[in-house]
Amino acid sequence: MPVPEISHHAFALVPMASMAVMAALTRVGAWSAPRLWRVFQVLSLMGLAAAGVALIEAGPPMHWVGVLHATPLGLLLALLVQLLGTVIGAFSSRYLQGEGNQRHYMGALSAVLASVQLLLVADHWLLLIGVWAMVGAALEQLLCFYRDRPFALLAAHKKRFADRIADVLLLGAAALAWAQVGSGSLSALWTHVQLHGHSLSLQTSAVLLALAVMLRTASLPVHGWLIQVMEAPTPVSALLHAGVVNLGGFVLIRFAPLLQQASAARAVLLAVGLATALLAGMVMLTRISIKVRLAWSTVAQMGFMLVECALGLYTLAALHLIGHSLYKAHAFLSASSVVRETRWQDMRPTLAWSGASLVLAPLLSTAMVLSVRYLTGSASWPWWWSWVLGLAWAPLLWLPANGFERSAHLWFGLVAIVGLAAAAMLAHSLPLGLHDFPDPLLGRIALVGMATLYVMQALLQRRPRWLAAWRRWSYAGFYLDETYTRLTLLVWPTRWTPAKDAGAQPVDLFAPGRNS
Repeated sequence: MPVPEISHHAFALVPMASMAVMAALTRVGAWSAPRLWRVFQVLSLMGLAAAGVALIEAGPPMHWVGVLHATPLGLLLALLVQLLGTVIGAFSSRYLQGEGNQRHYMGALSAVLASVQLLLVADHWLLLIGVWAMVGAALEQLLCFYRDRPFALLAAHKKRFADRIADVLLLGAAALAWAQVGSGSLSALWTHVQLHGHSLSLQTSAVLLALAVMLRTASLPVHGWLIQVMEAPTPVSALLHAGVVNLGGFVLIRFAPLLQQASAARAVLLAVGLATALLAGMVMLTRISIKVRLAWSTVAQMGFMLVECALGLYTLAALHLIGHSLYKAHAFLSASSVVRETRWQDMRPTLAWSGASLVLAPLLSTAMVLSVRYLTGSASWPWWWSWVLGLAWAPLLWLPANGFERSAHLWFGLVAIVGLAAAAMLAHSLPLGLHDFPDPLLGRIALVGMATLYVMQALLQRRPRWLAAWRRWSYAGFYLDETYTRLTLLVWPTRWTPAKDAGAQPVDLFAPGRNS
């Protein structure tokens, strides 16, 4: 192997190796927490620099057939993950000052980052499944950092239950594909699909993969653990929402060759993803807590990402993944300022939206998206996706009924929509090595679903009494999490409450408003 190629491969592995070294250092020696945090920053910055070099350096991507394969998207996400890890580590070092057991926290954080980096380059079913399980195990240590908080322990147990089911599904998918291809290599699977098409075994493997990803991305009805991990430290929430939960999207994009002709798997992804986006989007509108609203927003965004993958729009899914990671990291790490801004806005008069703007906004928004698409001469996505984006961005053009700052709202919305559409068009030119396979029929179904969500949002603004019962159900999360929690504790009983102290009151899991 030529020396430049060896160096390129080495740079691609440095982020994973640096975080693995940090995880090991937390288990040996007697260094103080401040010194360990300084070492973490040095190793993390080293990994960040190496990830940047691996991304921009010319040369063939790392490919050790059947073991590791660094794709362009994988290298870009490796850089993003290491950047987020560096920022979250710096934030954690200040956030946890005075807390005990910081060494354990650093070890778990480093283990999560190292496992994610390895998952991004995995080229074998067993390596992918094993590393994804390692991510969950290390993350559980962070979710239970405060072990005296019962709902943190319950959330971790519910996630563990969903992860074990996902592991079984992934093993089933691997066994079917392995038997058909004769190898556990993902590269061999892509080659087999290209030459021989999809057999019934591969179709079934794709369905099992899709179901496993749904469990790992907190889709309804197993979403409750993602809402209840608000008990964990804020930087853990940032790591979870900005990085770990997005891994399902990356796995689906990685398995695009398998999903391309697996119509049953894509239909399942669309049904669950659309239902998750619709219901979580409605629930989010009823919540008051900033962090809980952000959590429900993540559930809705993950549902939307499943829809994009179901429709075969893998480039958009990748861009969505990157944008969501950056946004959620910023949102959680700046949660305190968001709370101050929200309280300041609450002091202002409540805006009533103009009925005319609610009707015209999706038409104008879609017209702007189509105009950008036409002027750039790009066919980055099908026509029906322009309408989906128009409906998603239409609330930016809602105008106050009383005329207060109406022109400012309109111009801001127009500029934002044009900017978002242009950025999406431009991002399609990035050399991510992805190929889209749009499905027109599923695309029309997704368009109907988005239109339904928009109508529900508009009715909540103008005719809330019409949806009073629906709003109560939305506030309760449609009682899906309570059902899943009972099922989890029935199938896999565990002690999730600390030992009772004298005079301590028992925790009522299903008390009204407990999960709000």
